Amino acid sequence: MSQLKKYLYHILLICIALVWLINGLYCKILNFVPRHQEIVGKILGTEYADILTKMIGFGEIFLFCWILSRLYSRFCAILQIVLVLTMNIIEFIVASELLLFGKLNILIAIIFATIIYWHEFILKKSLKNT
Repeated sequence: MSQLKKYLYHILLICIALVWLINGLYCKILNFVPRHQEIVGKILGTEYADILTKMIGFGEIFLFCWILSRLYSRFCAILQIVLVLTMNIIEFIVASELLLFGKLNILIAIIFATIIYWHEFILKKSLKNT
């Protein structure tokens, strides 16, 4: 059972990191999902939406690297949870019509934040206790 938990821990670590990489690189920096720039424009203004979207993308790539480094992982997890929930609450209020799943996006954000919490604060702790 302990070995299964170890595999699950590493698989989730990679999956969580990949969410940030895909959203940062593919969706924002390479702009393969223009809706992200539209959301940024709606929230922060269209004049600098392109550069701001790319800056957010670079921040998400930084998070990808930080997650994989496992340095200060608790702080990293807390920051991810705060970012995901804050960003999605703002998007829910200001730009829900641009979201992939509309107002349901907030539910996906809560699930993702819960997975991050469970991975770092419950699963990791159970691995240390075995």
